[in-house]
Amino acid sequence: MASRKPAILIIVENLPVPLDRRVWQESLALRDAGYEVVVICPKMRGWNRAYEERDGIHIYRHWISGEAAGLIGFVCEYASALLGELMLSLQVLRRHRVEIVHVCNPPDLLFLVALPLKLLAGVRVIYDVHDVWPEMFEAKFGRRGLFYWAVRLAEWCTYRTADVVLATNESVKATAVGRGGVEERNVYVVRTAPKIGSTEVPENSALRQGRRYLVGYVGVMGNADGVHLLLEAAHHLVKTRAREDVRFLLMGTGPEYDSLVRQRDQLGLAEFVEMPGRVSDEFLFGGLRTMDLGVSSDPINGYNNHCTMNKVLEYMAFGKAQVMFDLKEGRASAGDAAVYVARNCPIELGDAIADLLDQPALRQEMGECGERRLREALNWERSVVQLRKAYRAAAG
Repeated sequence: MASRKPAILIIVENLPVPLDRRVWQESLALRDAGYEVVVICPKMRGWNRAYEERDGIHIYRHWISGEAAGLIGFVCEYASALLGELMLSLQVLRRHRVEIVHVCNPPDLLFLVALPLKLLAGVRVIYDVHDVWPEMFEAKFGRRGLFYWAVRLAEWCTYRTADVVLATNESVKATAVGRGGVEERNVYVVRTAPKIGSTEVPENSALRQGRRYLVGYVGVMGNADGVHLLLEAAHHLVKTRAREDVRFLLMGTGPEYDSLVRQRDQLGLAEFVEMPGRVSDEFLFGGLRTMDLGVSSDPINGYNNHCTMNKVLEYMAFGKAQVMFDLKEGRASAGDAAVYVARNCPIELGDAIADLLDQPALRQEMGECGERRLREALNWERSVVQLRKAYRAAAG
């Protein structure tokens, strides 16, 4: 039976909900603002129920061919996702009074779902730019060509379809206004920020496995995330500098997880690097509390310079100093809470980790700076204000 309450439809393709924390936090914030919230997302990473209502959010999930690892994989993934999204969108329209469609990239192909709904059902469209997709495509494949320009065209079509744009940071906003041609008044910066109930969780000393220091990583393990560089940095630290007092905890999974585990083993690091894959929130928060510093290994490139990394903010939430490659938006987020490595060099990354481990007072000062900065300037509550403004604008 169709709902009589006006609803919004959020469509996300690259992660399931509630695993996608940004989309889930947006959904809960919009629910609290009085909207009926419906989400369409893929079945993946253990979230395989076709439908569920969770915390008042209606979640519809579709089959997807699998996470892409190459060009053919991308074609199969996106084709199966678009088919599933179109079919579920029609189902949602029958059951809910959808007034706004909120599409989240990547990829920039969801205009193929949103545009028919806009033309035929009169819905308004919000484009939530999680990643600048052309730069992401170039970083993955290392070149420009016909497909790159096809991606640019898809991005342009998505901007043209949208009534309002959400940008994760000022760099993305500049892209929307410049390359996207969107009027600045129609772009709202809704920063990604972790919303953690409490960071007062106990340390899990077992994670150290008897070693003095624990270095942590949290996040996706794909070919653009630089985890291979972090493993090379760990090899330099443990084997070359003979720092056997350090253990690494790399939490997360992704398309490159299996190959990264093989790389770890080939480097002889199994004793020093734990890679538990996908972990529970309890394990994650215990790891964040226990680690001595965090690492953001995303390499310097045109794509990552536009990205606000969740891991950077999560380290800050737990008051942890961190080491990262010198990215524009990474520096904008962390400020004085991080040490920045100027080149995509694993040896320099390893040396920076070692130097910071040996300065406990500095680590504490940096951690306190990051926690304060997140609480006062980058907290999720500020983003919720912007999100609500964007929705009021989209509603006319």
